[in-house]
Amino acid sequence: MTLLSLQNVSKSFGQLKVADDVTFEVPAGQALGIIGPNGAGKSTLFNLITGNLRSDAGTIRFDRHDLTKAPAMQRCFAGVGRSFQVPQPFDNMTVFENLLVAATHGRKAPERDVQADCARILGQCGLLQAANQPAGGLALLQRKRLEMARALATNPKLLLLDEIAGGLTEAECLSLVDTIRSVHARGVTIIWIEHVLHALTSVVERLLVLNFGKVIGLGAPDDIMNRAEVREIYLGAGV
Repeated sequence: MTLLSLQNVSKSFGQLKVADDVTFEVPAGQALGIIGPNGAGKSTLFNLITGNLRSDAGTIRFDRHDLTKAPAMQRCFAGVGRSFQVPQPFDNMTVFENLLVAATHGRKAPERDVQADCARILGQCGLLQAANQPAGGLALLQRKRLEMARALATNPKLLLLDEIAGGLTEAECLSLVDTIRSVHARGVTIIWIEHVLHALTSVVERLLVLNFGKVIGLGAPDDIMNRAEVREIYLGAGV
């Protein structure tokens, strides 16, 4: 079953086209990676999916519903969760309180009904021991984990990860990849933007390549990375 479908989605800022007739589908339960050079329109694409930006043209369907004109909060209620490239926790709240806020407002559920699930997510994301610490005092890896945990607290069907491995050491990256695999294994559909290719390709089943807002490739990771056009644009390699 197709969970997310974009058909001919476009967005421009003046003369700059940041999404150019983007069309692709994501089946339920799949993990899709998105790659492309800086400025390719990757984060803009996430903003169009989540409703932080309104598309100029095209259709966005999620879980058989047309969400093209729906506001961001309605898309969250429908099951679209995301992390941001730069973690944005509530610094003065504890780690657990950050999840409670996400769960109560993202699910429209009373706090008493989500506490146990928030504790489970903290455990899944390796944050249980930090549950009562102020979020503002966390190290980068923990902040990245909290960013993902807050998105999971909204109970998403689709989880969007925006360069969540960026800035981490190799060991930290591998640890985070294990957590992402466990989330995916629970049936959560994932779209992951990432420059750390070995981390990305160890999880995703397909890769989508963007360049100047346009899809230039979509397929199995090995096939995509062996294409001359992708190597030229993304890797800067003369082929």
